[in-house]
Amino acid sequence: MMRCNPPAAAMVAMFFVCAAAAQTPVDGATRGPAAPPEMTAEVSAAIERGADYLIRTQNGDGSWRTSGGSGDYPVAMTSLAGLALLAGGSTPTQGPHAKAVSKALTFILRSARRDGLIAQLEEEQHCMHGHGFALLFLAECYGMEEDPRRLAEIRLALQRGVELTGRSQSAAGGWLYTPDSGGDEGSVTVTQVQGMRACRNAGIAVPKKVVDNAMKYLEKSVNPDGGIRYQVSDSGPSRPAITAAAVACWFNAGEYDNPLAERAMKFCEETLQPGEGRAARSFGHYFYAHLYMAQVNYLSGDAKWLPYYRAISDDLLRMQQADGAWDGDRVGTTYGTAVALIVLQLPHKNLPIMQR
Repeated sequence: MMRCNPPAAAMVAMFFVCAAAAQTPVDGATRGPAAPPEMTAEVSAAIERGADYLIRTQNGDGSWRTSGGSGDYPVAMTSLAGLALLAGGSTPTQGPHAKAVSKALTFILRSARRDGLIAQLEEEQHCMHGHGFALLFLAECYGMEEDPRRLAEIRLALQRGVELTGRSQSAAGGWLYTPDSGGDEGSVTVTQVQGMRACRNAGIAVPKKVVDNAMKYLEKSVNPDGGIRYQVSDSGPSRPAITAAAVACWFNAGEYDNPLAERAMKFCEETLQPGEGRAARSFGHYFYAHLYMAQVNYLSGDAKWLPYYRAISDDLLRMQQADGAWDGDRVGTTYGTAVALIVLQLPHKNLPIMQR
């Protein structure tokens, strides 16, 4: 998807989800009483195996690493894995995986620096994707934590993190891999935008000018075919995965009728259908693409969501490994498993940023 050196490319690949209620699942399986109508017994079992894999592979300090060959990126991996467990209904204090979520939260808070950057710099040369995902994870935890002291820690980390994001914005309105780069590209920009949206939803002050300039960056990155290119200054082709991520940003802002969002959504529907995914797979970012494609289909309503969910569920069930993991985009099994679980668990409506 991106033209950059190998470590950055791997990071970008990583970074950032009716028919009648009584409808019979496509495979005829029965559903548990608590399952949303579109979630078959097979999907529920796959989710359970995936969550078990994450629990087994969490490190003692609460972190996850990639379990792949692209670098460890503990802040990004821990934030995504934590989001996957939140999506299943656990919180830092309640639910079957509360202990794992709480440990992940502790690790992310310990990674929050005084200057606002959330990173483990000795392991993360390219840290801004992780910073954006950490803002998202912390903001989702903020309304779920019950300890006043932890709430204060989360709030401080979010306030400082938003300030760091604002200071790091390029003149064009985007972000690149490090906070002092002065550059920009689409996937890092989207990660910051969604992180800031989650912060705003949680009651954290976010400068309107920063968000407005970021949205203008996406607008200026639109190609004639409706897709989004890698970089505003780039003249290259539209990137399906970044386009889906941009649509998620428009939808998160409530701009469902924005003509640019409508054209970008049409481009995504032509290039990112589950079971095909030719464009996304040609760039090697199937999981990244569907992290966002799932979100925009879900936010679009059941007419788009239900057929999409059936198809993406079939895809992911075929891809799941015997140990419960998914190996995503050559980044690794932590990343692939976290993304797959976020996508499959959207019907549970447990992540506020991804709710209708």
